[in-house]
Amino acid sequence: MVLIVDDLPENLLGLRKILELNGFKVDEAYSGEEALKKVLVTTYSLIILDVQMPGMDGFEVAEALAGFSKAKDIPVIFLSAVNTTKEFITRGYLSGGYDYITKPLDPDILLLKAKNLHKLSQQNQELKKTQAELEKEIEVRKEAERKKDEFLSIASHELKTPLTRAKGYVQLLKKFSTDPQKKEDSILCLQRTETQLEKLNLLVAGILDLSNIEAGKMQFKMAPFNCSDMIENILETFSNIYPDYTIIRSGELPQTLYADKDKIEQVVLDFLFNAAKYSQQSKEIYLNTTTGGNSFTVEVRDTGVGISAEKLPHLFQKYYRAEDSYNEFQGLGISLFICSVIIRHHKGTYGAKSVQNEGSSFYFTIPVAGNE
Repeated sequence: MVLIVDDLPENLLGLRKILELNGFKVDEAYSGEEALKKVLVTTYSLIILDVQMPGMDGFEVAEALAGFSKAKDIPVIFLSAVNTTKEFITRGYLSGGYDYITKPLDPDILLLKAKNLHKLSQQNQELKKTQAELEKEIEVRKEAERKKDEFLSIASHELKTPLTRAKGYVQLLKKFSTDPQKKEDSILCLQRTETQLEKLNLLVAGILDLSNIEAGKMQFKMAPFNCSDMIENILETFSNIYPDYTIIRSGELPQTLYADKDKIEQVVLDFLFNAAKYSQQSKEIYLNTTTGGNSFTVEVRDTGVGISAEKLPHLFQKYYRAEDSYNEFQGLGISLFICSVIIRHHKGTYGAKSVQNEGSSFYFTIPVAGNE
């Protein structure tokens, strides 16, 4: 839209007709003060500004416009009937004008200059929009790199922990191997070594899954399977890693589920591991399964520390960690993200609920049957 500014109605009428007949949308102001008010609320691509006006003259208006962040880049054409001296032209450019036209107006010259500056203004607006998008993209990439660097730092720490513990148990086992009376201690060391190696295996598997997701190479093997067998596998695996915890089962299971068995097991186990991680004081975790229509729902609930409301919407984001320090709880910040990818692939839904100091529940729902 073009804003024309002149204190004489007949001048505004003539300018409006010339511009509107050539496809321009036109707004008008009868004074410099009115023009400044309009610029604050409306975006213009060009301002045609009379120099000789009572109150604020055209130069003063242009200088004021240059101080508005919203208006400083709008091209200004000055109109004058009395002065085209070098000093006049110089002041016009110094005030922020792009060009000037003398009265009486030559419609062809006016249109030529208006079209060129209108086009220039549109190009500048597109350039600013592109620049803003690029700056936003740069910030997004910087944040992604920051999170990735943080992830690598945490990953190195988390991978070292089970390795160090397993190494310690192996050293103890070597020491106990020469003493026949230390048989029970040796068996305990073997069990604990196996647990630490399983934790290490899960960490490495999570990193590989993330790598496959980012490369678009995560594979799914969809097939029907016995749901009860899956739950039994899950409980056995969990108890091997967290023998001190008790899983309290409830609900019904479909006889057959059409899905990627290993991937669904992975999701349920990650929910259980997450519950164990955040409920170190209480050793009971609740696993509820329900079926209804053509859907299967799994909910894992704990009575641990809980998660604050502002963090809940971010739990399934890549690299997100609900805790402030990775020294408090183990984790890479990727398992729930991987779970979300798996459930979305199964055309399901997922979520979490929590109350601080009372516990959390994580759940997902997927279709029971698929196209076999």
